[in-house]
Amino acid sequence: MCASDQAARSFPPGVVGRDLGRPARMPQPCCGSRQRLAAVVVDRYCASVARVQLTAQLVVDGRVPQALALSPDGKWVAYVVAPVGRAGVHPVSELWVAAVDGTGLPRRLTAGEAYDSAPRWAADSLLIYFLSDRAERGTAQLHRVGLVDGVVEAVTCWAGGVSGHLPLADPDLVVVIAADEPSAEDERRGRERDDARVWGERVLPDRLRLLDVRSREIRTPDAFGDRHVVEVAQRPVDGVLAVLTWSTPDVDPGLVEPGLHLLDPDSGVTWDLGPAAADASSLVWWSADDGWHLAYVAKTPPAMVGGHAVLDVAVPVNGPVGEHRNLTAGTTVCPSNLVQVDTGPPLALVADGLDTAIHRLDPAGPALVELSRVDGLATSLTTNRHGDAVAAVVSTSYEPGNVHAGPTSGPLTSLTDLRPELRNIRWGVQERLSYEASDGLTLDGLLILPAGRSHKDGPFPLVTLVHGGPYERHADRLMLGWHPCGQWLATAGYAVFLPNPRGGQGHGHDFAVRVAGAVGLDEWTDICAGIDLLIADGVADPDRLGIGGWSHGGFLAAWAVGQTNRFKAAVMGAGISDWGMLAATGEQGPFESALGGSSGWEGTGPHRHDRLSPTSYASKVHTPVLILHGENDTNVPVSQAESFHRALRRFGVEHKYVVYPRENHSIRERNHQLDVLRRTRAWFDRWLG
Repeated sequence: MCASDQAARSFPPGVVGRDLGRPARMPQPCCGSRQRLAAVVVDRYCASVARVQLTAQLVVDGRVPQALALSPDGKWVAYVVAPVGRAGVHPVSELWVAAVDGTGLPRRLTAGEAYDSAPRWAADSLLIYFLSDRAERGTAQLHRVGLVDGVVEAVTCWAGGVSGHLPLADPDLVVVIAADEPSAEDERRGRERDDARVWGERVLPDRLRLLDVRSREIRTPDAFGDRHVVEVAQRPVDGVLAVLTWSTPDVDPGLVEPGLHLLDPDSGVTWDLGPAAADASSLVWWSADDGWHLAYVAKTPPAMVGGHAVLDVAVPVNGPVGEHRNLTAGTTVCPSNLVQVDTGPPLALVADGLDTAIHRLDPAGPALVELSRVDGLATSLTTNRHGDAVAAVVSTSYEPGNVHAGPTSGPLTSLTDLRPELRNIRWGVQERLSYEASDGLTLDGLLILPAGRSHKDGPFPLVTLVHGGPYERHADRLMLGWHPCGQWLATAGYAVFLPNPRGGQGHGHDFAVRVAGAVGLDEWTDICAGIDLLIADGVADPDRLGIGGWSHGGFLAAWAVGQTNRFKAAVMGAGISDWGMLAATGEQGPFESALGGSSGWEGTGPHRHDRLSPTSYASKVHTPVLILHGENDTNVPVSQAESFHRALRRFGVEHKYVVYPRENHSIRERNHQLDVLRRTRAWFDRWLG
């Protein structure tokens, strides 16, 4: 919902609200003898409304929208609906379509018996291409479905499956991204288990292929060598393809060695545009006075840590390629993705404090021009060919994620109601916070009061939940999910503090880069400053404090208990205990090395990352710690949890160590998600009372 429609913002069922308005930028600290907390003032719940108890099943059995795609004519939005938790061996999802003007009910196009993903519209707005593993579970193939007749048709049967696709302006051509099909030797090795893996040998990068949908023939241009194809965007005027590649399919070093290329799909001629910035994504074409440009989102060069930027490179018809310019240097917002507009500059979705905004790139003035604003979190932005209509997944303080659509200038209207079972939950009242760090840096965050309680009922047991990343943020959305989440604890009687310390998203590159080589230092004091304010304001009971988080939030929970004994319990979810080991074994090694400040192979030490690793302070830990981790985590390997567990065991620290089989960095299986929710709340109940 956009800022222009603030008066219509909903409160939880039974809450009567006096909305004091939400600032367009990060609120400034209030004046007075000490800092105060900025908040939306909300009255108590009305006791007359029938209530539903929030259960772990209600959390993980819900359905969420994702992968939105607006039709080129702007009349329809296709999207995927998937359950939060996976009940079987393979995930399942459904493909839906809804009218952007809200007429009629959304229509389901697939039955939800397979995993359907990545919808893309054909140029005529009558066909939707998508990936599905209905033929062989776990192996995606390209399918298409007619908007009018709803008939689903398989388009490919590529051995090994398809990883990406893009319908082109030519209605008979579709880009298919897939690795080479297994050879007879590959099949033999698999059958006979003669499958030793040698790094650098038998690499299978995804390649760009052109599918003729009439003949079903697939041809593979001799382009880009063995580079791994990641994204493709088509230039509107002549059909030339811009291609983003990695040097290798491995995240490390592929993510830090991206390249840009051009391919003429008719002639097969290619051009190499050179390297792109690290972590490049969201490739789009746009036209300026000096000709065609390519823009993309990447880490602000040259650092591996910091905010994302919109980078732009001129692609003249003749002559050398221009320099990669940072179009968003000096801004205090963070672009998250771009969407191409065939008839004008691209749109950008940006994180702005606790909210999200839609901007347009402006070649004549400031790089980003705000068009509309969403109170809370918006993701999966998509637009039509003219850029005058948009759709996104939007979640606000008390509303779960739903598909919203409308004019680019706003407001956006909800087209779906995917979680009606949550309507009568008694939510904790969610408030916006603003305060200063010890060095004067302005910070923001959220506070959720225990459900049915107000400030005058305090002080309460307080759990601080730290976001991941560190380049993530707590936006003002409904805090409900499978990992330790705000409303799950608030409905059990806890106040919950959701801080946005330095290093996170939403306040520009300068704010985010402050944690480079310094994780756990000033970002930790930022969190402490917020806790101290909540204690001083009578919200938090200083004798009943807990802390937890997932990923980087798990790191900060482990870091916290080695720095202070003020917490009575901590939850370390998929957290980092040793930055040197993470740089050596995690899938994003160069980024982890930049966060920790060094790598283990840089001499005999002591290393900076040792001083920033929670394991180094294990002898000082007295707080009971719950450690949760996925067994197959490639982002933060389970050895991080094992290391901290062994250190705590060595020093006799009360703790529980839980490993979830088959899980990666995010927990996906339904029963495991239920366990995370129940175990987390039980842990805080045990130690915080």
